[in-house]
Amino acid sequence: MNGRSIILAMLLFVCFRATAQNPNRLVRMNELRLNIPMTIAGLPEINYERLMDDNLGLGVSLAVAVDKPENMPYRALLMPFGRLYFGKKKGTGFYIEANMAGVKQQDRYTDWIGLDSVGIPMYKTIEERSFNLGFGAAIGVKLLAKNGYVGDLYAGGGRLFGNSVMNGYFRLGLAIGRRF
Repeated sequence: MNGRSIILAMLLFVCFRATAQNPNRLVRMNELRLNIPMTIAGLPEINYERLMDDNLGLGVSLAVAVDKPENMPYRALLMPFGRLYFGKKKGTGFYIEANMAGVKQQDRYTDWIGLDSVGIPMYKTIEERSFNLGFGAAIGVKLLAKNGYVGDLYAGGGRLFGNSVMNGYFRLGLAIGRRF
């Protein structure tokens, strides 16, 4: 079992263990959402969130690139997050988020290396890959319809640690989903 699997298993254990202590606290505790702008940009993102209390949610986001590395250096993101809600309804309204990210990146570019013996320019293609962990924050607002559909608007970012293609990651979305 690698480090990413251990982190995900620990997060899921905490989510399900905490709600097992008082299962009647919320009627609908789970949400599944799709981030529309990221999907259009070629990096579809799916969010799962479990509401732990009236004003606390824990979740995870997963995004995998469908575009070429030249167009999208982020190849995959796994982002556990925690949210503190300030709305009147359970798990809605304005919130602040703390997150941690595992980001796989790949960049491919052409670099000029000089002239050959007859003066013709020579180029080589360079491909860089990295997997890094980072921490970040976001703010947002979540709206809940009476039929259980949710809309989530958020923005934020974070810093990646180690030798990476890009030094940070962004957290931007307009997600639509359902509470169940």
